Amino acid sequence: MPAPGPAGVEPACGKRAASASPAAACGRAPARLAVFDYDGTIVDGQSGSLFSRYLLRHGLISFHTAVRLGWWGTRYKLHLPYRQDEARELIFRDIGAHGPEEAERIMREFHDEVLSPRYRVDAITEVLRRGEEGCVTLLVSATFDDIARIAAEALGMSGYVATRMELDAQGAFTGRVEGEVIAGEGKCRAVRAWANERLGEGAWRVAYAYGDHFSDEPLLAQAETPFAVCPGKTLRQIARRHGWRALDWK
Repeated sequence: MPAPGPAGVEPACGKRAASASPAAACGRAPARLAVFDYDGTIVDGQSGSLFSRYLLRHGLISFHTAVRLGWWGTRYKLHLPYRQDEARELIFRDIGAHGPEEAERIMREFHDEVLSPRYRVDAITEVLRRGEEGCVTLLVSATFDDIARIAAEALGMSGYVATRMELDAQGAFTGRVEGEVIAGEGKCRAVRAWANERLGEGAWRVAYAYGDHFSDEPLLAQAETPFAVCPGKTLRQIARRHGWRALDWK
């Protein structure tokens, strides 16, 4: 499902000088984006591992799938080689058989029961504050598209970009990721595509970015004011090297 457009943000002007940005041609400042990672930043924990345990507890994935997901998570935590698509594909080989509507219901119940109580109060406050300042607030995450959409709606954010699962011609899940997993450099590409489509090329800038993992470095690097949220050792070192502020959100 596509992300909702940001409330109160006008599209770029139609006609402009070739050398001017849409915002400059219209005589207004570019829209300011406040971009938030989800896992480990807004929510205390990793939605993927929490979702895996939730599915196993409710008998929605097999024990064999759970073991393979656990091994994937271990490689992720230890910075060992892993394939981003693998965990998503493992999950959807099981729950994808239920169909898109049932999968969405499962993810909504998971969000409300497990993720919502883990939302950091400081994160909720910061999203609201940036919105009140006039920023376009955008959630960008490697998590599943439905989970990110539900989260963005709950937080009152302008939009979201997340990992989409492929559907076949009959509307059934294929078990494969559509496009790329929204992680690392992929987050930068996703933010650019979302903002260009909704705001116009040259009509926006990333004013703030928030992330917790070392793989968020490219996203943070493109922001005017980046924040490392509850960073791990590797991101803390990166933040110190770049002079980025670290936040200890509760």
